[in-house]
Amino acid sequence: MAKPRLALGLDISTQSLSALVLDIDERKKLIELSLDYLKDRRLNTFGIREPDYILPPRSDGEADQPPLMFLAALDAIFSDLKKSISLEDVVVINTSGQQHGHVYLNPKAPSVFAALNDDGSERTDLIKLLKDGLAYERAPIWMTADTSKQAAFIKKAVGGKEKLIKLSGSDAQLRFTGLVIRRTAERFPDAYARTGVIQLISSFIPAVLTGNANVPIDFSNACGMTLMDYRRKNWSDALLRAASRGLPGGKSAFRLKLPEITAPDAVVGEIALYFTKKYGFSRECRIAAGSGDNPQSKVLVSGDLLSLGSSFVFMVATDGKSRDMTGGACAMYDGVGRPFMFGCRTNGALVWDQVRALYGMHKEDYAPAEAALNQAPVGRNLVLWQPRDESFPASGKFDLARINVHKPNLASDYAGIIESSLAAVYYHSRAFSRSSGEPLHVTGGPASSPGIMRRVAAIWNRPLAVTGKGGAALGAAVAGVSAYFKSTGEKFRVEDYTAAVLPRGTIIEPQRDDVTAFHRPDGYLEQFAAGEARIIAEHPLLG
Repeated sequence: MAKPRLALGLDISTQSLSALVLDIDERKKLIELSLDYLKDRRLNTFGIREPDYILPPRSDGEADQPPLMFLAALDAIFSDLKKSISLEDVVVINTSGQQHGHVYLNPKAPSVFAALNDDGSERTDLIKLLKDGLAYERAPIWMTADTSKQAAFIKKAVGGKEKLIKLSGSDAQLRFTGLVIRRTAERFPDAYARTGVIQLISSFIPAVLTGNANVPIDFSNACGMTLMDYRRKNWSDALLRAASRGLPGGKSAFRLKLPEITAPDAVVGEIALYFTKKYGFSRECRIAAGSGDNPQSKVLVSGDLLSLGSSFVFMVATDGKSRDMTGGACAMYDGVGRPFMFGCRTNGALVWDQVRALYGMHKEDYAPAEAALNQAPVGRNLVLWQPRDESFPASGKFDLARINVHKPNLASDYAGIIESSLAAVYYHSRAFSRSSGEPLHVTGGPASSPGIMRRVAAIWNRPLAVTGKGGAALGAAVAGVSAYFKSTGEKFRVEDYTAAVLPRGTIIEPQRDDVTAFHRPDGYLEQFAAGEARIIAEHPLLG
């Protein structure tokens, strides 16, 4: 019997580290495992808070997580996986990391990380081995929204919004890495001065797995940095010059902190000795470059995808030439290099959690809310709440606002916040999306809710194909198979492979009365647009 070949996908998300193992040749999932940073006793000592899983902000709009937590999570999940499967059979590991998040490493990091290939390294743990390689104790993540000043500066320095979008594929979004690096350099110049290399979270993990602090960043996730030429897939001199103007050392010092760029499904090395000795991985296990959670989720479908998670992301397949000149959408590539555009709504399912919390429910206490949702009429309750600054559209945070809700209760509030936040994604993606009779693929935890899917189908007025669980971890595993087959010379067609590992669910058709409720003149969508515009005008995004 042939020895199995396994692909391991890792997803470092806002709330957890998830692992998914694929049998490459059988094209089937073998195991899925997820460790919640707050619930796992090995991970809940790093100071992140409920309900948003970030370190207490030192100022409005700051959103950071501790990079040491990611290291502890890696050790924890490998310890757990070792109990369930033979890690020696894993031939490739690929990573998904929450997009735009990044880690600052100091000049000692290359030698510190290289120690992972020393005999005896397995007798300690990743935190003790690598903590001296950090230049900054915080990793800014996608929730960051305090970069309005830096966005305006970079936009002006590069020649305006239109030139920026044509060059980078996107407007200067608040969460984008280049803006946050500039903000960090301005607020914490000592940390910037100590920084020798900046890794995205998605490349930080391969750096750890290979023991190489300088592994390249993939061009898919680099799209979310405002630093890369989208068409050429390399660092842009114009963008680097704009982002670094006035910083110590200027463009040359800034560029030296950035690794090279490679394809998301390129092999960047083999696994370090630490992991073979401690967990039983084969020394021949290949490590792929990895990518962001949005690119890896998009790997799973070739058409349009709505991802419902902590943030909401609407992804539309393109020809690679399209741009949204309004600045609402971002041009990117997926985890195997295919172009797409997406809009990201920061205030996603975490806000739904907060609404449930108003009625005494815990984060995963879904049943009462689902029952209430099924009782609520479709397209009637307008409830808006933006606890965090938003970039889609750019606007400041505001408190819960009920419009034409006379007797608020769980049903009206929960249905109202779901419908308004979905309407926001639909309404603000009109510039880059299109009407279509093709199924809209939907993924994420809320996709298991019939009440939510009913509303998605009506708002988009198109059939839905729920892609099931797996998400970014599964996408990373599939892209890992692509990387492995590239290295072995075997043929690989991603569309065929994803159809086998992730069968599509039953098609959900929109109901006529629901569509009417949202789309008729003076219906829900028109009321939403008017109500949101009024509130946003009262709550501009502050620098």
